[in-house]
Amino acid sequence: MERKLDFSAQTYRELYNKIVEIDRFKGKWEVIEQQQNRNLRHLRMVATVQSIGSSTRIEGSTMSDAEVETLLKNMKITELKTRDEQEVGGYYEVLNLILDDFQEIGLTASNILSLHNLLMKHSQKDERHRGKYKQLTNQVVATYPDGTQRTVFRTTEVHLVEKEMYEILEWTHAAFTAKEHHKLVIIGAFIYEFLSIHPFQDGNGRLSRLLSTLLLLQNGYHFVQFVSFENLIESRKADYYRALMDGQKNRYTEQERMDKWLYFFLDSLGELTYRLEQKYEQILKRGGYLSVRRQNILDFFGSKGTVQIADILTQFPDVPRSTVKADLAYLVREYYLQKTGVGRGTVYSVRSI
Repeated sequence: MERKLDFSAQTYRELYNKIVEIDRFKGKWEVIEQQQNRNLRHLRMVATVQSIGSSTRIEGSTMSDAEVETLLKNMKITELKTRDEQEVGGYYEVLNLILDDFQEIGLTASNILSLHNLLMKHSQKDERHRGKYKQLTNQVVATYPDGTQRTVFRTTEVHLVEKEMYEILEWTHAAFTAKEHHKLVIIGAFIYEFLSIHPFQDGNGRLSRLLSTLLLLQNGYHFVQFVSFENLIESRKADYYRALMDGQKNRYTEQERMDKWLYFFLDSLGELTYRLEQKYEQILKRGGYLSVRRQNILDFFGSKGTVQIADILTQFPDVPRSTVKADLAYLVREYYLQKTGVGRGTVYSVRSI
């Protein structure tokens, strides 16, 4: 592994310049998050929908973000009939688990197998191989919007998968302990190797992006939950595959390096910080986060299932009906609440995603 990270001095300077910018934003965002934590919920919700939509579309799904959001709202009562819906359901469950419990999920072979099992949980087609390393040779295939596919590179042979997964996990833990490489370099290197091994029959790309989120959260890059990494990868899919292919063409030779991949990985994280900063500034331009009145209305929902305008008017008799309607429209638009029904049958509830 160390050989693959043996770069020129110029390459190291370029990589670490990007790391410095990412870490600078990380420190600034930590302050923002501490001050505004309860009001960032809608940003996380938007990022969740975008992440699920983008990551499944990279692998060939055709569902839009709007369709993903509708499915997630009704998932408890909806049977996941199509493969696209099944992939969305599995991705949602793993992403939610990671966002809520990332500190409890160690980077171990057994946990990776468990996450894969959950990712493929709803797919009957994948029942035989979910949660198990691959039994047949596979390859990385890029799926393009017109449905055409192209083989990007071949992957680790079946009989070497368990050995190579053990080796990359051991190296990753040792590297975090030794601290000779920056955390972002270690995370990027792990993801490169995971994709090169491609340890599962299916779901490797989706799981690699989920593991990226897990490792970034575990290492203090909490801003990734508020802006979609997967959405950025989808928009740069050609660059994503090109960066992987640059190292993969020399797989198992002395010439294999992952400098192009690490540059892409860090450049994407840098772009992510820019996107999040822009979103944050837009919120401030709209008048900042929730006013005291809007926060009080949101707090009123508590654990209630649904609320009507009349309930809010009873609770806050001094607030005009027109103001309550405007506040509810804002809370729906900003992803705090969801609106169901029309006219007198309209009810509001706290978003579940």
